[in-house]
Amino acid sequence: MNYQLRLSQTKYFLILLLIIYCQEFSISQNNVQSGIQPKLVPGEQAPIADPGQKNFGGTVPAVGISGQQRLPRTTRPEPKIQTVSLEEISMSDPYIFVDEKSKTYYLTGTGGRLYKSKDLKMWTGPFSIINLAGTWMDGLFVAAAEIYSLNNKYYLAGTWSDHSTLIETVPRRYNVPRNQTQLLVADTPEGPYKPLVADHEFCLGPENWDIIDGTIYEENGISYLVFVHEWTQLIDGTMAYMPLAKDLTHRTGEPITVFRASEAPWSKEMNSIGEATFGLKMPGWVTDGPQLFRTKTGKLGMLWSSWGEHRYAQGVAYSTSGSIKGPWIQENEAFKGDNSGHGMLFTSFEGKRFLIIHHAEGNGPRKPQIWNIDDSGDKIILGVRLL
Repeated sequence: MNYQLRLSQTKYFLILLLIIYCQEFSISQNNVQSGIQPKLVPGEQAPIADPGQKNFGGTVPAVGISGQQRLPRTTRPEPKIQTVSLEEISMSDPYIFVDEKSKTYYLTGTGGRLYKSKDLKMWTGPFSIINLAGTWMDGLFVAAAEIYSLNNKYYLAGTWSDHSTLIETVPRRYNVPRNQTQLLVADTPEGPYKPLVADHEFCLGPENWDIIDGTIYEENGISYLVFVHEWTQLIDGTMAYMPLAKDLTHRTGEPITVFRASEAPWSKEMNSIGEATFGLKMPGWVTDGPQLFRTKTGKLGMLWSSWGEHRYAQGVAYSTSGSIKGPWIQENEAFKGDNSGHGMLFTSFEGKRFLIIHHAEGNGPRKPQIWNIDDSGDKIILGVRLL
């Protein structure tokens, strides 16, 4: 009797284990089919920077290391709206949208606030223009905001980073957070800008890609998002593009890589120039801030940034085919290598071509500058500073 009882109990437990296994397998399969990934556990990161070492971006946020949930949103007082000169504004990644309808220049960038001007000299702001309620981006900081006029609407491209959600752990390098360039839409250039796709978890790019600094470019009736695939994930950062639907709500093809940072002779490996990132000694080459342009001869070029001999640097590449598909040839020297970068070209109401770029003196704040540009030939030439 005891033997038969033990045999019966053994069968019972085997059946129970089989049921549990089948349930777990079913849940796992459902998660794979629905795109849900298991939560990643933060791993060992790159060595900590030396005391006093040059360092960009501060230290890694605590939530990125510990894997804790996102910190509660804190409400900050709205800044006072005032009119100031360009040199009084501190801003990374500046971008100017030229609105022909209102004859107004709109300045935005990292932080997502908006300034407006009639003459490029005096600017009124900063105005709050973004509403992200109901999305994973709500309450998060925006980087490299840009404004476009397309389809009789106004679009804002910006990059949001959620350090409470990891997309990859690179051993002894970096816990890679969710970074995505997303598109917002508004009826006026002054907003309010709301998500083009209202789904809470929507991402325009592949969710396992660390994507920043997206910019819109049109060619042969197709809109492309040109963006950075971060060096922190890849080691050698890349520039890539993906085609978008006519309404810009989703990608119609997977990303295509066009070049790597190390292909530019002026782009330096970060450890080789003693540059730490987020308080870590991460080796690699940086890609930042793309913007495509054409010279008056029709030559297609791309402004982009990396790190060079004098810290941040603005570079240029040119497409030999005249198409986004390249191939892209890098200039041998940085276009502006004096701790300046993330520039973009714009045309004034008087038809003059300008470059707006941020520049920092030593460890001081990044501030926008406007420079004259000669684009009459196959390559752009930097002129004198306007503002």
